Amino acid sequence: MTSNVAGWKRELPMFPLGSVALPGVALPLQVFEPRYRALVMTCLTDDRLFGSVLIDRGSEVGGGDQRGDVGALIRIIQSEELPDGRWAVVGVGIERLRVVEWLPDDPFPRCIAEAWPDGEPTNQTAELVGRTLDATLGLMVRLGVDRSELSSRPELDPDPSIASFQLAALSPIGPLDRLQALETDDPDSRLRFLLASIEEQTAMLDAIDLLNGEGETPL
Repeated sequence: MTSNVAGWKRELPMFPLGSVALPGVALPLQVFEPRYRALVMTCLTDDRLFGSVLIDRGSEVGGGDQRGDVGALIRIIQSEELPDGRWAVVGVGIERLRVVEWLPDDPFPRCIAEAWPDGEPTNQTAELVGRTLDATLGLMVRLGVDRSELSSRPELDPDPSIASFQLAALSPIGPLDRLQALETDDPDSRLRFLLASIEEQTAMLDAIDLLNGEGETPL
């Protein structure tokens, strides 16, 4: 998945969010603010591309937010204007981006952004993808996800870089950890970061289970 413009730098409409958009991951949006309705219509008459970054402080609604400077380039793949004027949109992350300069919000957030290529995979990446997927599914079961929902393994992108971002979306981690995964230099480092986070959560669950076991009265 690429923007088809290697090493690009351009003006982009921007949709700051309270969650982290990632390459290779679907981004469903219900768009109701007039400024973001204008963004959607602008994108649909152009190349369907916009950027998204995490809101560091503030709200998605109403403006006045403080925005991060790294994010993902998004392509709109489905869109529908609803009778009340809202838009139902599905985008998908294409690649990472960095904000070079924020421009005035006129009529919606805009910036000058540039491509932020991911590092190269190694001969260890495929193994790390498998280990991270296994660890993620195991932790999800420990956290109470119904096993029937995990009856088949998620299909990851054959591109190991995109697969590492998809695992960051699938893993039960918070938005700041997900942002750190986005910012990590290469797929191997990203996957090792995810494994460490999963192992830390698993160790905490083991400790809780041990405490609960010690507190039980033998029959």
